[in-house]
Amino acid sequence: MLQIKSFTFNPFAENTYLVYDDSKEALIIDPGCYEKQEKGELFDFISKNGLTPVKLLNTHCHIDHVLGNAFVKSTYDIPLWYHQEEEAILKAVSSYAPNYGFAQYQESKADHYIREGEYIKFGNSQLLSLWVPGHSPGHLVFYHQESATCIGGDALFKGSIGRTDLPGGHHETLIQAIRQKLFALPDEVVVHPGHGPQTTIGEEKETNPFVGKTASS
Repeated sequence: MLQIKSFTFNPFAENTYLVYDDSKEALIIDPGCYEKQEKGELFDFISKNGLTPVKLLNTHCHIDHVLGNAFVKSTYDIPLWYHQEEEAILKAVSSYAPNYGFAQYQESKADHYIREGEYIKFGNSQLLSLWVPGHSPGHLVFYHQESATCIGGDALFKGSIGRTDLPGGHHETLIQAIRQKLFALPDEVVVHPGHGPQTTIGEEKETNPFVGKTASS
């Protein structure tokens, strides 16, 4: 059975996810840990639960989702996976990280570019990658059909959507991607977003003011 553990890290209140199953193999998704205590919280949970991280995934590569990339890669010697369209987004982080107070930010590089529709396998499980651009050009959502859950990054939030005023963002693209990709999922699918509380596809179809039934087309 799939288990999802969330951590809220850094001043942006970013949700980092640890996804694992009965095999104890785990994926670390969007590690936002920067401070020593944040890294320790992630490390301690993995150790106490006897987990073996096998892959590091980024839904997208804005600073708040990649602050812990280098720490995770070096600690667990695992590959970093993200969409190729996020390459420039990640490379830019080192140039502005000090302006946000992250002077000790360490760069990381991809070991594999995730393709649209690719299955990411670990233990006895697999996640399907859905390309949902608009918040950033290569933004991905990771969907687990059997448990009706997805790790949604900053595409869709409870009652909101990802901002589109950052480099590489595009409002109409995000609206279209949510409606075509995410709203094609079953209503019961639980969305674990990059910030804030979880929601469901069905709830957002009904009530989301940006993409729901009452939103202007």
